[in-house]
Amino acid sequence: MSEELLINVTPRETRVALVENGMPQEVHIERASRRGYVGNIYRGRVQRVMPGMQAAFVEIGLERAAFLHASDILRPPPALADGNGDPPAPAPTPSITELVREGQEITVQVAKDPIGSKGARLTTQLSIPSRYLVLLPYSQVIGVSARIEDDAERARLKGIMADLMAPSGMGCIVRTNAEGQGEPALAEDVDYLLRAWELVQVGSQRARAGQRIYEDLPLPLRALRDLLNSDIEKVRVDSLDTFERMCDFASQFTPDLADRLEHYPGDVPIFDLYGVEDEIQRAMRREVLLKSGGHLVIDQTEAMTTVDVNTGSFLGQRNLEETVYRTNLEAAQAVARQLRLRNLGGIVIIDFIDMVDPEHRRQVLRTLEKALSRDHARTNVHDFSPLGLVEMTRKRTTESLERQLCEPCAHCGGRGSIKTAETVTYEIFREITRAVRQFEASQLMVLASPKVVSRVLEEDSAAVAELEEFLGKSIRFQADDQYAQEQYDVVLL
Repeated sequence: MSEELLINVTPRETRVALVENGMPQEVHIERASRRGYVGNIYRGRVQRVMPGMQAAFVEIGLERAAFLHASDILRPPPALADGNGDPPAPAPTPSITELVREGQEITVQVAKDPIGSKGARLTTQLSIPSRYLVLLPYSQVIGVSARIEDDAERARLKGIMADLMAPSGMGCIVRTNAEGQGEPALAEDVDYLLRAWELVQVGSQRARAGQRIYEDLPLPLRALRDLLNSDIEKVRVDSLDTFERMCDFASQFTPDLADRLEHYPGDVPIFDLYGVEDEIQRAMRREVLLKSGGHLVIDQTEAMTTVDVNTGSFLGQRNLEETVYRTNLEAAQAVARQLRLRNLGGIVIIDFIDMVDPEHRRQVLRTLEKALSRDHARTNVHDFSPLGLVEMTRKRTTESLERQLCEPCAHCGGRGSIKTAETVTYEIFREITRAVRQFEASQLMVLASPKVVSRVLEEDSAAVAELEEFLGKSIRFQADDQYAQEQYDVVLL
């Protein structure tokens, strides 16, 4: 599979696209005015303790206080074994009031960016990532990414890391990129992480509440650290200055892959050349067309994302069950790609077209899981429910692509629909009646959108005449382009 990383840099915005076989799969955006906070470490002050929520709100210098749950607060490790030599039972989470108090200063790390109306999610279980590892300063666990499936390789990496981490007394997680790496490369990462942790400790002692102690890398360097692997054939950057900084970073941390970086000097914008701009525009739409003629309808809500699969114009060549099966197979791959491209997370409900054959259901589910296996975010897929729905989760740490690029519609307030001209007309009639009963006036003037006024004068002129006769008042209507369809004013003259 051919993979490329495309990096588009402008003075106020940086965008990274991961392209597989010519198709954009992921888009990451960072703006100078609104950089993400995930991974940053702050010195915070506990603002409020909420025993009923088992949580506290912590001031870390952001617009909204951040959220710290009791389960995310570091506690002393339990004893290794009980008197019988058996491992101890997991200790219950203490009350939040036993863990923190109002006014207390603590060092915290952002685990999730502010999303919607929610503040950032925090943890005191700090971690620092590098190219191949994630340092766990308060743990002695050596873990290996589940994506490294070969048992011998997992054992080799775990053995190397156990030796390298033993002097520090800390733990780590071995990332997928470490597969096949030798001890020297891993040792370099350990040295880097220990230096970084030393700086965090010094900063934690000196920082005041609300100050940032550690900041994650900017997006272009983060892309090299997190996304660049042996499958990536090229990394193309359209900014010479950023290209040079990335080369310095790569030569220090990933020298074996540094030759894959390439400066793109072309006149055609790099995202246009690879069709990424068009794909971003399509990702803003609810409907996703499938090659077979079917389509998906994707709706993102506060609680979850729903995906509806429809056959559309696809009629198939054999029978209905075969048509449904083929459409669902294609939809499973398309859903996995759209979740990555749109960065949709949390709970996802997929309504595949009903299938009678259990084997067809198994194949569709297997296709979905295989397509999701390339996703960098953690996913968890459940079997078909009794209602024929597939429930899954995808780890969410940042806002979706749509919510990064869009805002609620000024006319409908984010509802996705507006009142019809007929509905607004009858609201105006009721408002006129209400106004005349409350205030004295010889005549009234209504200001409204051209579409509403046109309807009143053409289709409801008889109703206006009846209302004038009933109220004994003259009513004039005036169209104003500044009024949205749901807006109007009734003026007493």
